[in-house]
Amino acid sequence: MREFQNIQFELDDKTGTLWLNRPEKHNAMNQEMISEIIDCVLEVNNMDDVRVLILRGKGKSFCAGADLNYMKNIATFGYEDNFQDSMKLAQCFSTIYKCHKPTIAVVHGAAIGGANGLLSALITRTRFLR
Repeated sequence: MREFQNIQFELDDKTGTLWLNRPEKHNAMNQEMISEIIDCVLEVNNMDDVRVLILRGKGKSFCAGADLNYMKNIATFGYEDNFQDSMKLAQCFSTIYKCHKPTIAVVHGAAIGGANGLLSALITRTRFLR
């Protein structure tokens, strides 16, 4: 597994943990974090030594939604850039939803905005796995 800047992946006894790792920003999502989540989950799908994936947040919060600086930048985007950015976020949620491994979220502190998208992907998926 490659090293990431905004998330961290740990493997312990067949349990993979994807940590949202921007604790100074309460794990607020930015464009890079979204891409890294997608890349990590896709890589986990192909790892035979991972039987379950846990999604967690470092620091005081699970995830405070979107990073405010990221949101300021999005405000300057034109239609096409906004559309592509929205599709990337949708791909992130879809990738979690379609993860080949049972996926669990451990939520503490704030879970705001886009964090609920991450959690909804897990909850919806769980309903269909029964």
